[in-house]
Amino acid sequence: MQDNAETGRRNWPALADKALTKTGLTREDALAVLRADEGDLLEIIAAAYRLRREAFGRRVNLHVIQNARSGACSENCGFCSQSSASHANIDRYPLRSVEELVAGARQAAGMGAVKYCVVTSGRAPTEDAVETMCEAAHRIRAEELKLSICVSLGLATDEQLRRLAEAGVNRYNHNLETARRYFPHVCNTHSYDDRMATVRKAKDAGLEICCGGIIGMGETLEDRVDLALALRELGVDSIPVNFFNPRPGTSLEHTPPLTALEALRALAMFRLVNPRTDIRAAGGREICLGPLQPLALFAANSIFTEGYLTTPGQGYSRDLEMIRGLGFELGCIEA
Repeated sequence: MQDNAETGRRNWPALADKALTKTGLTREDALAVLRADEGDLLEIIAAAYRLRREAFGRRVNLHVIQNARSGACSENCGFCSQSSASHANIDRYPLRSVEELVAGARQAAGMGAVKYCVVTSGRAPTEDAVETMCEAAHRIRAEELKLSICVSLGLATDEQLRRLAEAGVNRYNHNLETARRYFPHVCNTHSYDDRMATVRKAKDAGLEICCGGIIGMGETLEDRVDLALALRELGVDSIPVNFFNPRPGTSLEHTPPLTALEALRALAMFRLVNPRTDIRAAGGREICLGPLQPLALFAANSIFTEGYLTTPGQGYSRDLEMIRGLGFELGCIEA
């Protein structure tokens, strides 16, 4: 990326041009975005928005999460209030029924969501969970709801993933969470390679891949870039970028919070590294971005609405107000 000789500042529009080339951004290019002066923020967001607009227009896709089983997870992920290492005060309940999952899909469709995301806590899916998800997918398809179905069940097998695809599930979510170097600081009950393998298995099963991570857990700027590059290398279809909102009762509860400017630079960097990929401003956006939250939509083309797994969002009506206030429009399932 060339500097502007007259001003001594980076040429951010040229970086957007480079993002669309065969090689894309280098690691140093991406680090330059994260290290940029706050005076460059609007130019960086403008560069990210150019790529977002070329790939997705002015559409914002809504995704709705259904927490289908909460708590009692065997894994020790330090960020998660549902983990075995957590003492967080959350709702804990067993697997929801097929009827409840289908009702959730109807509600999501009524809100204009394009993705219905069903998530269960736990290391890996039980046979009961797979059967329930398959039956729910069959029922949702039978009702011809205009929704894409995404499930997140953990470290699934080839056979389980194949059955989900055959039942009508469109997408599998399994986040890398952070860079390979930093992952052992976050979790040691399973490995980064376990997560990578699950993503590849889901892809081999013919499922779309939703795979992202969390920024602000104590990782370095280099780790954030390495996560973005790993996702580019995997060729994922969708990247949820979560902004760490430390939960009381978890091992990472005292982690210093991200600033809004750090979060926006990171989101723009993910767009510049992955210019044609669906990028979602995910968990923690309301808390970390505060009044600057609308700027996220100039890099991200999708958001979760109506909350996350164990934390609430700002609500559907306020999300619509934000989207329409910017002159953006809701996305929809194309015929």
